[in-house]
Amino acid sequence: MRNLITDVPGVLVGNAHDARVATGATVAIFEQSTVASVSTLGGAPGDRAVTLLEPEMTRGLIDAVVLSGGSIFGLDAAGGATSVLSQQGKGAQFGGIILPVAVQAILFDLMNGGEKDWLKEPATHRPPYWDLGREAALAAASDFALGTVGAGFGGTTANLKGGLGSTSMRTRNGFTVGALVAVNAIGMATIGDSPHFWAGAYEQGNEFGGKGWPAQVPQAALELRFKGQPVQATATTIALVATDATLTKAECKRMAIMANDGLGRALRPVHAPNDGDTVFAAATARIATPMDPMLLTELGAAAADCLARAVARGVYEAKALPYPKAVPDWKQRFA
Repeated sequence: MRNLITDVPGVLVGNAHDARVATGATVAIFEQSTVASVSTLGGAPGDRAVTLLEPEMTRGLIDAVVLSGGSIFGLDAAGGATSVLSQQGKGAQFGGIILPVAVQAILFDLMNGGEKDWLKEPATHRPPYWDLGREAALAAASDFALGTVGAGFGGTTANLKGGLGSTSMRTRNGFTVGALVAVNAIGMATIGDSPHFWAGAYEQGNEFGGKGWPAQVPQAALELRFKGQPVQATATTIALVATDATLTKAECKRMAIMANDGLGRALRPVHAPNDGDTVFAAATARIATPMDPMLLTELGAAAADCLARAVARGVYEAKALPYPKAVPDWKQRFA
């Protein structure tokens, strides 16, 4: 076990980023077309082809999940990823044409200090996200980096640098569950200005510092702090959870809903009006055990735990951006 979402058989992940622009993309590719659904609890989501993941929609399978910075410009990343999927022969055939499906969610990282040339000179510069999506898809593998990479490159929280996080676990019934998240939260992943993570109770080993929870949460840590005061907040945390179980699209929907609670365990506040907070859930069907409500409950709970841990791990592994007024990273503050 790598403690990465790629511990789930059939999932590969690639990252690409542009340090000058301070943004990036992450692509999770499924070795075979995979059943998936989604849960969106933030008030300001940005996404591509997400509606087709609702249980009542016709299309049942997808080939990749794309997570990207760039806000609305970042939606180009799915196009680059789709070109790679097409070259690899992934997707369904319609009249001899292969049509891959790459769904996507984006986060807002346009005000983090990087050089966003296309915002200043749109006539001569184009956004980099199509190319980043293609590069990330081409880089997809079992091992990948965490922290200030990929879709998490430009992410921040209210007090610390955000980043890309991932974790995995095996359930007592033998399923593997994993999470992948790009943390760009409106709130905080730590309990106030302490080194303790809100997700500390779920930590496995020392995957994000081994600090656990404090003996008592101080009252000052419960005072609400979030990005964007007094100007509009720029946030959104986006994620994928996956399992090797065999699930229907409706069962993936339930898993996504339960997994989204992992954000509530790891971030405070969360699911705000300017958050997007979208969580995809996919099932690679490598284990054929018939599903029932009790097994699905176990999978959903495991996915929420993995996602909470992945949020903390993404912040823990991140490195601050080299710009004036950039928020510090966890290790700068506490290691």
